Amino acid sequence: MNLKDCHNFNDFRRLAKKKLPSPIFHYIDGGSDDEVTLNRNTEAFNDCDLIPNVLADAVNIDLSTTVLGEKIDFPLFPSPTAMHRLYHHEGEKASAKAVEKMGTIFGTSTMSTVSIEEIGKLTKGPKLFQLYIHKDRGLTDNLIERCKKAGFNSMCLTVDTVVAGNRERDRRTGFSTPPKLTLGSLLSFALHPSWTINHLIHEKFKLANIIHMTDKGSSIDKSIIDYINEQFDPSMNWKDAEYCVKKWNGPFALKGVMSVEDAKKAIDIGCSAVIISNHGGRQLDGSRAPFDQLSEIVNAVGDKIEVILDGGVRRGTHVLKALCLGAKACSFGKGYLFALAAGGQKGVEVILQKMKEEIYRDMTLMGCKSVKELNKSKIVFR
Repeated sequence: MNLKDCHNFNDFRRLAKKKLPSPIFHYIDGGSDDEVTLNRNTEAFNDCDLIPNVLADAVNIDLSTTVLGEKIDFPLFPSPTAMHRLYHHEGEKASAKAVEKMGTIFGTSTMSTVSIEEIGKLTKGPKLFQLYIHKDRGLTDNLIERCKKAGFNSMCLTVDTVVAGNRERDRRTGFSTPPKLTLGSLLSFALHPSWTINHLIHEKFKLANIIHMTDKGSSIDKSIIDYINEQFDPSMNWKDAEYCVKKWNGPFALKGVMSVEDAKKAIDIGCSAVIISNHGGRQLDGSRAPFDQLSEIVNAVGDKIEVILDGGVRRGTHVLKALCLGAKACSFGKGYLFALAAGGQKGVEVILQKMKEEIYRDMTLMGCKSVKELNKSKIVFR
């Protein structure tokens, strides 16, 4: 199996599973506790149906939209996710180049293995930085200032990770950063020699944005769960978020919003957007799926702030359903990380191209010439 055999999310997942050692694969694939929310994130899209119009002369369809002040070629972008060098030795460099080529937003995580400065030099496309508030507030200020100098266009603050979710798969596999050999994982690393050799011969694993201020998770063995619990500030509050909004002084989103109340507060502190997300089902298991909350949040605040849907997106029709309910765009994480593991830069290009083609084809079948024509008249819940 190779990239030419990958036609959808499940194909990329299968190829990634073939190429990655077990602890790395399950870090992408897993959720928290019983993974009820993880599975619900995608299942939620099946509770409603699209209503197409025919004889609509749907040609020359315009998929473009504007998100966080940046025009993008289609209404989907990769979520900012951590530690891309775990999945492919070129890491965020491969992802960033692929995303720029496809004309959408590249999100960089605080926990990136390629630095803010390197990403700034590498791509001229729209760049979003995902901020975490650390206990060391000087680190937060440092990250914001560096993003300004590196030419990032927007910022989001992830607010649902004050402590790590109970990711039991990671505990079972002994996942750590950087990856380390254990009796349990030795066979898996040995059975994936290409990944193991690339990991050993290329640049040493590091959390490039924070290594100069903390060695946690970089030069010592540390699970990501331990890192979050030790380094992220569980006492962060709305004043801290407002401080970040004002210090950035540009397009700013809160990522991890799931309630109308919090979406309204995001407006009050000056946010440009909210990203409805439950962190891919990796935090509070039993919480609602983002798609389940979309209508309520859009109805309450959609005329005052951009609403972006993150979570469970695997098909072009998922994007269309979200836009029908008022989302400005969608983002996705697992799909493009599997594609990165499956084929590096080319893999990310392929999955983004396939998603774009799906959206275009589905728009044609819907009889819509522009994403602006997607509205509640085009969708019904069962």
